[in-house]
Order: sequence, then structure tokens, then C-alpha cells
Amino acid sequence: MSVRGKILGAAAGAAGIAVAGTAVRVAQRQRVIARRGAGQDTPFGSLRSDPLVVVADDGTDLHVEVDEPSIRGSRAAPDPQPLTVVFAHGYALNLDCWHYQRAAYRGRVRSVFYDQRSHGRSGRSPVNHCTVEQLGEDLLRVIEATAPGPVVLVGHSMGGMGVISLAQHHPELFGDKVVGVALLSTTAGGLDTGRLLFPVLPLGLSGRLVGRAVSALGRGHRVVDLLRSRGRDLAEVVTDDFAFGRDAPRDHVDFVVDMLDATPFSVVADFWPAFATLDSFDHLGALAQVPTTVIAGTDDKIVGIGHSRRLHARIHGSSLLEVEGAGHMVIIERPDDVAAELDDLLDAAGQLIGGRTA
Repeated sequence: MSVRGKILGAAAGAAGIAVAGTAVRVAQRQRVIARRGAGQDTPFGSLRSDPLVVVADDGTDLHVEVDEPSIRGSRAAPDPQPLTVVFAHGYALNLDCWHYQRAAYRGRVRSVFYDQRSHGRSGRSPVNHCTVEQLGEDLLRVIEATAPGPVVLVGHSMGGMGVISLAQHHPELFGDKVVGVALLSTTAGGLDTGRLLFPVLPLGLSGRLVGRAVSALGRGHRVVDLLRSRGRDLAEVVTDDFAFGRDAPRDHVDFVVDMLDATPFSVVADFWPAFATLDSFDHLGALAQVPTTVIAGTDDKIVGIGHSRRLHARIHGSSLLEVEGAGHMVIIERPDDVAAELDDLLDAAGQLIGGRTA
């Protein structure tokens, strides 16, 4: 081939790559546009599927809901091993906190949502099983019961800690059963546990004083719950300040306050000691075996952005999305940004599955 022919061939190849790259970017943007605003016109807490009970290894009932993808006009048989996305919520919340993500993926992706033990509609846990390690084992049970095929795990705050625990204690699942992970507003240790507690009960304490206060208040939890129910105005102000970033809409704040209020303080007290001893930054290796994205708001006052940066630095090959101005509840505050990042994660997981079966 002549030099001129080689140059033209190289130029054509480069043009083909550019066109292909542009097509991919256009498809990605189309998905973002299609999902933009999903859930905004749907009342919070109204997205439901038929409940399923998954029994944890200690006998605790876990409330689970599965959203199956829609099959419209297709004569093809359903995939017997579809990709399933499992969403694990945070401390003192429930599965409804995934409102915008559920609306965005409903009918499009097979999705599983569940209430953590002692939260939402799940059964009450023995206090000695209110641990991060147990949350990882619960997640394993949910995966085994609901996901016949590969899985992407999405964990927010305490839910992300459960995902990390699963990776620590069952690393063999990652790269095999688990093909992608999203860690949102979470950490593997080093928490200021006073800040974690503040939206639930504004003590303004830290260190040992918080531990003593939580222990004492846990014993008188009925009185605490009564005071919380009567202190709605204060709860809204504190939640707005600590759980969100800048200028959160009133309905977002009310939605989170409702979930916090629905969680008895005795449950808050049962789980709180687990965060004080959490230390798993040296056990993140399995997460490097799959596409992993870390997402956090830059104004997170509960689990600061430094925790997400540290996770990103310790998980080789991971991506980091810092959502400017968002707080701890980035999943409610900035759902379009979260959905775009999850779309990229699902694409990467799909490529891993495809490469494995090729």
C-alpha cells in the first residue's frame, strides 16, 4: 500500500472511531434526557411492587420488592438470568428513599429494593445482630433469593457499608455474581458518629458523650419518640441543614423527615455502636474486580466528601462523581446526576458480562 493509501486508511479508521464514539455519547445523552425528571410527578412512597419476604440467616424477615422490566412487543422469551440491580438504603431510612432511582429504572431494568432489618416493613432485629457485618449477610440473602443472574449493587450510606462488608467477607462473588458496584455517600470507617446521629436527634455532642447519650436515650426510647414527634419544626430545620446541600425543596426535606420519624429511636440506638467501630478500608480489594463508582455530594455534612475520595483512592480503577453543592441525600437532591452515573455503571457491567461470555 502506498503512503497516501496508508494515510487515507488511518484517517478513515480514525473517523470511524470518532463516529462510533459520538454515537455512544449520543445514546448516553438520550438515556439521560429520557429519564430527566422521572418521579417528579409521582407521590413519594407510592411506587410499589408485590412484597416478598426474604428470611435472613438469623430468622429476621426482610421486606423486599422486585420491579420487573417491561417487555413490549417482543416475542423473545424473557432472559432466564437477567441483570438485576439491588438497592440498599441507609440508616434510619427505608426503601422509599430510592424514589427517583426507582422511577428512572422502573420497567427498564430489573431492580430490587428492600428494607434493612429493623427499618421500614422488615422485622425487628435482635440487638446483637445490628451490625454492618450482618447487613452484608442480609444483602447476600437478598441476592440469593431475588437475582438468578448477574448483579449490580447500589448502596447509600449504611447500605454502602453493607456492600463493602459483603465484599470483605465474600470476595469470591465479585467478578462472578456481582458485576458492578455503586457506593453513594458512604465510607469504610473513620466516621464522626455524632454527625451521623444529628439529623435523627440533634444532640450537638461528640465522642464518648454521644455514646453515653445514645445508650441512655435508647433505654427511654418511647419518651424520645414522643419528643421527636412533637418537634417537627426543629426536625425540618436540622434535616435541611445536615442531610441536604443548598436550597433543597420543602417536599424533599419533609420526605426525609417522615422516614426518620418512622424509625423508632430504639432502632437508631441499636445500630449506632456499629458505626463507631467500623474500619474496613484495608478490605476493599474485591471491589477492584468489578466496575465501581463512588458518588457523593460535596456538601455532605454527615459522611464528608473526604470519605468518598478515600474510597476512590483505595479502590483501583474506580470512578468518582462529586456532585457540587449536594448533601448526604444526593439520591433525592440530584437524581439526574446519579442516574447518569448509574447508566455508565450499567454499561460497564454489561461489557464485563459480554466479555465473560464471548
